[in-house]
Amino acid sequence: MIKRTILFMILCAITLLPDIADAKLLHRQLNILQSWVPDSKTLATDNMEFIYDFCYKVDTVGNNFDIRDKMMLQISPEMSKFSSYTNMNVDSLINTMSPDEIAANAEKLANGIPMIILKDYTAGKFTHSEKICLDWFKYEEPAPEFEWELVDSVTTVLGYECKGARCSFRGREWIVYYCVEIPVMDGPWKFHGLPGLVMAAHDANREYAFECISINSHSSRDITVYDVPYNNTTRKKFYDTLHRYDTNPFSYYQTTTGGSVTVTDEAGNPDLTAFDPMELDYDYIERDWREK
Repeated sequence: MIKRTILFMILCAITLLPDIADAKLLHRQLNILQSWVPDSKTLATDNMEFIYDFCYKVDTVGNNFDIRDKMMLQISPEMSKFSSYTNMNVDSLINTMSPDEIAANAEKLANGIPMIILKDYTAGKFTHSEKICLDWFKYEEPAPEFEWELVDSVTTVLGYECKGARCSFRGREWIVYYCVEIPVMDGPWKFHGLPGLVMAAHDANREYAFECISINSHSSRDITVYDVPYNNTTRKKFYDTLHRYDTNPFSYYQTTTGGSVTVTDEAGNPDLTAFDPMELDYDYIERDWREK
């Protein structure tokens, strides 16, 4: 109950922003906020870590709102994990704060992306988990096939020469650069299958972009996941739920929790427009989720 109370406080604080448009946009970052840090369980220990700068457009139709985060790819012989490096730091910070401090610093704390991608090399299985509002969702899928086409293009990332490749994957055309000097057939997000680590990637419209900014080749950090109840779902149903939340977060909160949210304008009058579906047309990293 305490985590729901704190998020309610944060939602109310957000509605006091001078510009209601800012309040509506900020919700996309709210869903990563941990009002309590759940227990974790260890799956493996990494031996390499790569930090990526990840930037994407939330409103890809209007091209007017970007989210940026630092993401960490942890590599072990058995598996890898791709998750928000920011959230790792936020988790430890929140444990030292009171509920009032969390609510007062919501925007500062809510700057990580609540997405975790696990690649199980042995089982050939990927697991995507993500927090939507207050709850965690998870789906599994066989390691997807990327039909890579090697291209005559070279760039340099962190001093490493990287070769180009491209492919069409789930509604987007991707251009990536991989490094054969780092013989790891992995990369950010779901990328895999090239003869070297994917160091940089972007889609044709540059709505999503990854670039490696740091390497630790002598790491020994635990690879962990939150030990929480997950809503097991499918990839299609996950995106349906995420879209429902993204287009109307206040209504989603009330519907799924039974709670109540009151939004007022600067004069203290109820602002019912805050519950109208947003006009933003979210275009997710995988576009094929809309297909029936």
